Amino acid sequence: MNSSSLHPADPIRLEIFKHIFASIAEEMGVVLRKSSYSPNIKERRDYSCALFDSQGRMVAQAAHIPVHLGSMPLSVLAAIDKFPDLRPGDAVVLNDPFRGGTHLPDLTLVSPVYLPFLTKNRENKPGKPYGYVACRAHHADVGGMTPGSMPVARELFQEGLIIPPVKLVKAGKIDSGLLELILANVRTPQERLGDIYAQIASNQRGVARLLEVITQYGPGEITEYMHHLLAYTEKLTRELLKRFPDGVYSFTDYLEDDGVGESPVPVHVVLTVEGDHAVVDFSGSASQQKGGINAVYAITLSAVQYVFRSLLGMDAPNNAGCMVPVKVIALPGSVVNALPPAAVAGGNVETSQRIVDVLLGALALALPDSIPAASQGTMNNLTIGGFDPRRASPFAYYETIAGGMGARPDSDGPSAVHSHMTNTLNTPVEALEFAYPLRVLCYQVRRRSGGCGRYKGGDGVRRDIQVLVDAQASLLTERRRLPPYGLRGGAPGSIGENYLIRDGEETRLPGKGIFELQAGDILSIRTPGGGGYGEA
Repeated sequence: MNSSSLHPADPIRLEIFKHIFASIAEEMGVVLRKSSYSPNIKERRDYSCALFDSQGRMVAQAAHIPVHLGSMPLSVLAAIDKFPDLRPGDAVVLNDPFRGGTHLPDLTLVSPVYLPFLTKNRENKPGKPYGYVACRAHHADVGGMTPGSMPVARELFQEGLIIPPVKLVKAGKIDSGLLELILANVRTPQERLGDIYAQIASNQRGVARLLEVITQYGPGEITEYMHHLLAYTEKLTRELLKRFPDGVYSFTDYLEDDGVGESPVPVHVVLTVEGDHAVVDFSGSASQQKGGINAVYAITLSAVQYVFRSLLGMDAPNNAGCMVPVKVIALPGSVVNALPPAAVAGGNVETSQRIVDVLLGALALALPDSIPAASQGTMNNLTIGGFDPRRASPFAYYETIAGGMGARPDSDGPSAVHSHMTNTLNTPVEALEFAYPLRVLCYQVRRRSGGCGRYKGGDGVRRDIQVLVDAQASLLTERRRLPPYGLRGGAPGSIGENYLIRDGEETRLPGKGIFELQAGDILSIRTPGGGGYGEA
């Protein structure tokens, strides 16, 4: 069905279906969170769910993780490409960053939706799927060289188990051999098993809910309003671009290092706006790096989509229509479009943030009174793993830590929040201490870390975690040397700091690295503040 064959959209029904489709994805997320095992999914809500049409275009998403949702369509397309003959009750799992994934801890599950009353053709074979549902969840360990699977690596193989698109569920039955293979390659198999089951349950709920809606309204009307919603978001994006002054706007910011070398890594964008379309060109960015800060194309696409979707406002539908008028250029082999076997663990969490920073910096030249100063620009990734004597089994803790958000043109930036490409929470102290042999000694706002200006950047946080057993930790953090920028005369935010405290003595740690910890050691993570806006 093309747009010219559609009946005119009823605005009331358009709004109704927008919420119906989004509610399906939201309910999938509730099922995933409530049935998961790991604190990373249950407490931090590091997962995302979405609904797709028969072509694999995202029709609706829940208000989950931006870095997941903009990139998940490529996972769905990879699953469809590998299995064009998916059958009712099938589910495809994958995490390969170079086949639609992001980084290895993010496992994506894709399930087809079939109409039970229209699944057979003359040959008595299933027809084509009506649509798809998918969920993505960050698993706290998928193997690799360090607990938590977020190491400072030099190649993808060191980061964990690579899963191409494969059928985990066939006609409603789990492939036990494949599941055993996955669980044999992770440090926390019981936790992984529970989280995988939760993802299966999430997709099952999405399939069931979409079929209920189709039964109520009919497949024709549902298909029509899927197309209407995609067209509506495209129209809103084109109207947004028309408000930009035509022109070419460029901006450069830097990743501090790749974890292997110490040289800054430029991320450069040239934004060209002409009428109702835009070209976002990252050709001036650095080549892919030895260390794991490389972003695959799905991440770059996701970050760009997040920025333009944010400018549309709260009421716009969240779907693939947003990117129709926007062309993204990222050279293969660059830090924003890496090629295998590049290490990519940090690309998903750190480079995605810098891509947002540079694109917002360019947009600030076009819309100087509408764009905020830089937020903390990092997810402050921390993993700790070892052996838990209480449970006589290994443990793997993973967390991203909040920081300051950039000041806005009309208000201060919020403090102690996850911003831009992450939309998670910090693990509650009680849940963290119950699940792991860890103790939280300090958790507070890092006062006066936001940049000064007419409006002040938000403050970061300080989080001190003591290990109660010998353990190994990994850090993937940014903005430890180069601060988040201010705008219109506002001061930059304070840089973040990482410390190891042993026997009362503080040792400054680099932004990225793998560290051996002794029982009693304290890791102190002090996150950046956001940039200020305007002269004070």
